[in-house]
Amino acid sequence: MITKLTKDNFEAETKGGLKLVEFFATWCGYCKKQEAELEQMDKVWIGQVNADDENELAIEYGIAGFPTFLVMKDGKELTRFSGLRSKEELMNVLMKFV
Repeated sequence: MITKLTKDNFEAETKGGLKLVEFFATWCGYCKKQEAELEQMDKVWIGQVNADDENELAIEYGIAGFPTFLVMKDGKELTRFSGLRSKEELMNVLMKFV
């Protein structure tokens, strides 16, 4: 399940449970390829932040490249990583925190 995140709903959407958040840009080729992998993860909560539209959030979280992923639990960042990742790689990272 992919949820669009904005500065207005980011805190509320990420405050409970384990969350995978992707910061992306519409012009980013890797981000476009990443979308296909994310769509296959229908049993995982995924939040997406369009960094072009939500520049304040990107600055607040120090996002320097795309795609950048944050794994969050109960509103706290546990880890982050960047670059195109397979569904399996993303699931392996999430399983470390379950």
